[in-house]
Amino acid sequence: MVGGNTKDHRLNATGLADRITRQPELNVLLFAFLLNYPWEFLQVPFFQSMAEANHWDAILFCTRATGGDALIALSSFWLVAAVWRNRWWVCRPAARQLTVFIAAGLLVTFVLEWHATEIAQRWAYADHMPVLPILGTGVLPVMQWILLPPLIVWLVRRQIAH
Repeated sequence: MVGGNTKDHRLNATGLADRITRQPELNVLLFAFLLNYPWEFLQVPFFQSMAEANHWDAILFCTRATGGDALIALSSFWLVAAVWRNRWWVCRPAARQLTVFIAAGLLVTFVLEWHATEIAQRWAYADHMPVLPILGTGVLPVMQWILLPPLIVWLVRRQIAH
């Protein structure tokens, strides 16, 4: 390297990579994707025609759904960050912050599930999918947004702290 210390350059690159990988938004996206991906595959039998779908079509469908889940998680994260004016809230999440994070994801899920099943008819629940009374929303998508967000926050907090 001309005009500079190679070791300093490597340290700067390492420092930059470390700063990037510790950004809460990146970690929310990453862990939301990693946790939601297997969930999407596990709930496949609870949706009509998914069991008979072409293998790659089903994988693509689940991958797209997981991408949507990750974006819902990121949007919910940003909502909490905006309300509390602190994007580092995941480092020390208060109960109210976690509640808003979960509630935002649930609200979006209710709207998207309703739209997809009732209006756009993009998918339908299998007969053995339990549904919530009155709303008609599948229990598994609802449970997804109750169980996974606390795990996402926990993993993000651990990742950022190390």
